[in-house]
Amino acid sequence: MRLLPYLTLIFFVGETYASFGDFAIPRSESTVVVRAFNVGNVTLKNSTHAFVSPVLPGHESIDFPMHAFLVEHTATQKRLMFDLGMRKDPLDFVPSIAAMFASGSFILNETKDITELLQDGGIPLRSIDTVIWSHSHFDHIGDMSKFPNTTGLVIGPGTDTATFPESPTASLQASDLAGHHVTELDFTTASLTFSGLKAIDFFGDGSFYLLNTPGHLPGHITALARVTPTSFVALGGDAFHHVGEARPRPEFQKNFPCPAHLLQETKTSISTDFFWSPKSREGAFDMHSRAQQLFAVSDLPDSFYADPVTSQVSLEKLATFDADPDIFVVIAHDLSLVSSLPYFPASLNNWKASQLKKNTVWNFVDKTNPAFTFNPTNATS
Repeated sequence: MRLLPYLTLIFFVGETYASFGDFAIPRSESTVVVRAFNVGNVTLKNSTHAFVSPVLPGHESIDFPMHAFLVEHTATQKRLMFDLGMRKDPLDFVPSIAAMFASGSFILNETKDITELLQDGGIPLRSIDTVIWSHSHFDHIGDMSKFPNTTGLVIGPGTDTATFPESPTASLQASDLAGHHVTELDFTTASLTFSGLKAIDFFGDGSFYLLNTPGHLPGHITALARVTPTSFVALGGDAFHHVGEARPRPEFQKNFPCPAHLLQETKTSISTDFFWSPKSREGAFDMHSRAQQLFAVSDLPDSFYADPVTSQVSLEKLATFDADPDIFVVIAHDLSLVSSLPYFPASLNNWKASQLKKNTVWNFVDKTNPAFTFNPTNATS
């Protein structure tokens, strides 16, 4: 595997942090309100290997929720969307993507797209000032043709805006961009850097930052939303696809100890044929002494990470947020949170006071959670 020689080195990219102030995030009283939607769920048959390593027998297919986020600027009431999930008519994608759904390789479980969910919730589409794509993969861009032309579109640097059929290999089509003012971010002049990630202050008041997190796809970005003056929600996009790519790590375990019942359970539920730690023994995994994440980013030829090495570095930087008590990281496809995340119309702003992070960050090693994939199963998908 071509990624492995780099893992030991980049494991030390991040430092240890005690609070958001240690990231040099400027203090501010300005905030946003963040509300999450689960737009739908998609199953990718025999594709787990394209996202994570190792893939255990019986887990060859992978299920993803598709999260989209409504962000409202408290001071101005301006609304934006960070990611849109997928359109509900996948056969109307460009032919190369539509074919994956037609063949049954990708299976969509979605009855309404984000525009319908917003309107059902009393949010007029004309009130959405801006849509921000974390990146231009089909499960994040929705159907921009349903938004009025007054809605701007923000994309990351280097995003491929070629459209089909003018560009036969393009994954976008003209309707994804037509009529919208498109702004491509430029991080080369960004004056802010948090944990090695260049940052742009979107509203200019410290309430919402866009971060350069390259690797998964050219133009991939994430966001850091200040939901109280001292707490944040990080919208991770596809910086990683399973939280086992970011956890456990020593600082994470220090700030968020694994609950005793799960610590005991993982001794036998996590396969020592695939996972090990200094104090593990055959058939008895020891989580506490595990010093690195359980999963690695896939670096196979058909990986969904365009640049696995750069992706891993971005992940390492974002993982320092994941270990921090003041920042709640929510990635676009976090299956471990589906039964726990407060979805629209609730907001995520109260996550710290409600101990949401403390109560959910170890969900992924609970063998009853759908994100648990650390032991072989009897049947393959």
